[in-house]
Amino acid sequence: MSSSILGGIPTADKELDDIVNLEPCDNFNLITEGVYRSAFPKKRNFPFLKKLGLKSILYTGYLNYFRTLILEDYPEQNVKFLEENNITLFQFGVAGNKKEPFVDIPEPTICDALTVLLDVRNHPILIHCNKGKHRTGCLVGCLRKIQHWSFVSIFEEYRRFSHPKSRSMDQQFIELFDKSQVRVDPKYLPGWPEIENDIFLPLKDENESDKKEK
Repeated sequence: MSSSILGGIPTADKELDDIVNLEPCDNFNLITEGVYRSAFPKKRNFPFLKKLGLKSILYTGYLNYFRTLILEDYPEQNVKFLEENNITLFQFGVAGNKKEPFVDIPEPTICDALTVLLDVRNHPILIHCNKGKHRTGCLVGCLRKIQHWSFVSIFEEYRRFSHPKSRSMDQQFIELFDKSQVRVDPKYLPGWPEIENDIFLPLKDENESDKKEK
């Protein structure tokens, strides 16, 4: 292999070693252009994430036991990595849909998370929860509805990443999710061909909301 020499080390070989040593997060995958999914990133995954050039991370964190709007703290080493690489963290409290149907996953929260995903200013973006299975799977499934995927394809993808513990309540949530309630800024919609002819609700004008309240 021909390569230039820098400090006695062949640079091409060094770059190859760096690539080989990169370790993706568990359950990592590309969802669509500019959007990735995974399990919770660990320190050993940081060099790989740095290569992606992420602008944002969207974390669907646990709510606490009493279901109040209190998120788990994001680990200090992860916060440091985000700060060092100018990555914005978006946190949304989504409890797992383990017991009663449609109780634990708040639809407005999913809509707000989708608003973040449908803004190219936040791309490239990584979605993750703890294992990258259920909460991430619900959010991705709702995104797929916006992209006009069939339910057969949506649920096949959900089950592939949630294996071996798929949850029927998650799939029912995705099926009943009302995508028409998702608000976007049309100026910053991704150029995905699946949505190029779609019409979305515009973002709420905060100034108008303030006026109405007064």
